[in-house]
Amino acid sequence: MDNLRRIDLNLLVTLDALLAELNVTRAAQRLFLAQPTVSVQLAKLREVFDDPLLLPGPRGMRPTARALALREPLREALRALAGTIAPLESFDPAKADITWRLAATDYSETTVLLPLLSSLYAAAPQCRVAVLELAPPRLPAQMEKGEVDLGFHIWDEADTPARLHRQWLFRERYVLAGRAGHPGLRRRPSLKQFCALEHVIVSPDGGGFQGVTDRILADLGMQRRVALSVPHFLFMAAVLARTDLVGMLPERLLHAVPGLRVVAPPVQVQGYDMAMFWHERSHRDPAHGWLRALIADKMGKQEP
Repeated sequence: MDNLRRIDLNLLVTLDALLAELNVTRAAQRLFLAQPTVSVQLAKLREVFDDPLLLPGPRGMRPTARALALREPLREALRALAGTIAPLESFDPAKADITWRLAATDYSETTVLLPLLSSLYAAAPQCRVAVLELAPPRLPAQMEKGEVDLGFHIWDEADTPARLHRQWLFRERYVLAGRAGHPGLRRRPSLKQFCALEHVIVSPDGGGFQGVTDRILADLGMQRRVALSVPHFLFMAAVLARTDLVGMLPERLLHAVPGLRVVAPPVQVQGYDMAMFWHERSHRDPAHGWLRALIADKMGKQEP
């Protein structure tokens, strides 16, 4: 690296032309430069490499042994450099062979990834998808290392992973659900009837028996009975289908869980916005941009 600091990379382009043409005038024409300019650059190259590089000969110039040793490695290096700084090619999903690593909760697996997969595989049949468990505190570091391409998380200013780009996907709201035929859900229950039902809640941290609904009820001087606490929404939905427990669930989740009775709750629980997140390292990548656009389009066409 220290050697590179001593040399203008344009000199290497000139050296490549000189070694190809073995003539200063033709090299100048090839580079669209004046002959005196190329002669000055050749003098600088001789100083850098401490070698004459090109010597006068009967039919032009003869390369020295050092110049001959440089010719092919220099050509390959310049070709690689040109490829590195060339504009990114457009992305063709039909020909792509990419493994996408997507971080999601059970909720976003069901509401974002499940509706996406058929369209993704139809457009990019050679691609693979690895779904990883979402860990918001680790997400920036995982993305910086290239371990995760996209993450799906609540759009919350206070809980947004740092140093990441994000795009809004949809607004979610809570509904009250229970098994089909549940006697307490024939119609929307009153607040008193709601509190008399047996409830199940999701406690992501594990083992909690109170949530935002309970705090709202407490402000109203009411209390419900939470009989079961589970870590995941999908398990909660399965419990509702097989018991007389009821629960407050995100509405979109229920699209994938048929057979439940859904009614509007008598207590207003604030919903949330879902977003996808990605790192600056992939922000301008055409393939990554294509995937983000596909997800945003798919979510925009989903029924609320």
